Amino acid sequence: MGMFRRSKSVETVLSRRSFRDVLAIFGPALLLAIAGFVIALQFVKPAPPRSIVMATGTDEGAYHRFGLRYKEVLARYGIELELRQTAGAYENLRLLDDPESDVEVAFLQGGAGSEREYPNVETLGGVFFEPFWVFWSGPAPETLLGLHGKRVAIGAHGSGTYNAFNYLSGLNGVDSSDFEAVEIGGEAAEAAFRGGEVDAACFVASLDAPYVARLLEADDVAIMPVVRGEAYQRRFRFLATIVLPRGVVDFERDIPPKDVPLVAVVANIGIRDTLHPALIGPILEAAMEIHGGGDLFAYPGQFPTAHNVVLPMNKDARRYLEKGPPFLQRYLPFWLAIAIDRLVVLLIPMVTLLYPLFKIVPPTYRWRVRSKIIRYYRALLGVEARLHENPTPAEIERCRSHLADIEEQLSNVSVPLAYADMLYRLRLHLQFVRERLDEVATGPDDREQ
Repeated sequence: MGMFRRSKSVETVLSRRSFRDVLAIFGPALLLAIAGFVIALQFVKPAPPRSIVMATGTDEGAYHRFGLRYKEVLARYGIELELRQTAGAYENLRLLDDPESDVEVAFLQGGAGSEREYPNVETLGGVFFEPFWVFWSGPAPETLLGLHGKRVAIGAHGSGTYNAFNYLSGLNGVDSSDFEAVEIGGEAAEAAFRGGEVDAACFVASLDAPYVARLLEADDVAIMPVVRGEAYQRRFRFLATIVLPRGVVDFERDIPPKDVPLVAVVANIGIRDTLHPALIGPILEAAMEIHGGGDLFAYPGQFPTAHNVVLPMNKDARRYLEKGPPFLQRYLPFWLAIAIDRLVVLLIPMVTLLYPLFKIVPPTYRWRVRSKIIRYYRALLGVEARLHENPTPAEIERCRSHLADIEEQLSNVSVPLAYADMLYRLRLHLQFVRERLDEVATGPDDREQ
């Protein structure tokens, strides 16, 4: 029982010695790897936030209605979208450009701003058409010159409709003194038009806007055609020519009674340039789901698009629209793909550092273990060399003492199990040299007897 305890104690001591050997070699390598990891970590962008704020518009407009759908789609990616109602595109632009604002995404009207005016704002691309509507009581004129002497609802001051009307009427040479401008928009403009308070009502709005849908189906309401849409499009790249086909609103009542050429502003998704790049993919995926199927004006797959935008196109968004989602996001859940993507950024410098490091460490470890044993072979060779030189009795005793010292030192040598055979061979060779020493000490005559 006591022998078992002693052997267990010896095993523990040997294990500790082997661990110290491993630590002496692999410890510095591990510390270097940790240092490399910490340095690489400084170059990894933080994880994307799980919530963002999106500026939309009034609760009666298409921007807010679309915002609700984006909120629903992004929730499937684990992203909470907070909607911020605003007066419209121009307020959205100001919020995106303001570093103190928490708004990072917003619907914008095409042409509402430029890079020079809003240097902190980029776009993810156009997402739907916003036709320029001019609803008219009775037969509609063919150009804005027909508004002369009329009362016209041109949108609230500073709104997208207000600004679009002003630059289009300016192109047509219509002066503000030529008509009576009423600065109201949305449902207020619809009510004023239906009540006879204005002769014409202008809107820049999608078909999803409830007031547009109602006016399209109303009796005795005409839509002013835009007969020079191609010319507008050539002058302003954020405009596009579209057609409202005959009967598309109501086949039974044949509304509209003929094709109506229109010009449309391309609405787009604006972002602050500090938005986390990883969020661009889910937002564009939502845009593809919501707008990619097309509508009465857009054919399937037309949106989202990098065309018809004025603000700088975000480079990640352009790459996404051209090549699709990154490889990992095609096959893995969004947050798992992001985690792996960030890990890869860490692994590349780590592998670059660790590969050559761990190519060097194992040979170094083997050399360290072998060197423990090889140095004793050097001593044995020295003793054996003296035996070939007809040593004196005193020299023989010194050799015997040297072998005893080697044997005592070997009792304290520990090596990993994989190298134990080398240690045992050394002991066999030690015994061989001791036997040679005894032979030399007894002399040839004694051996013959």
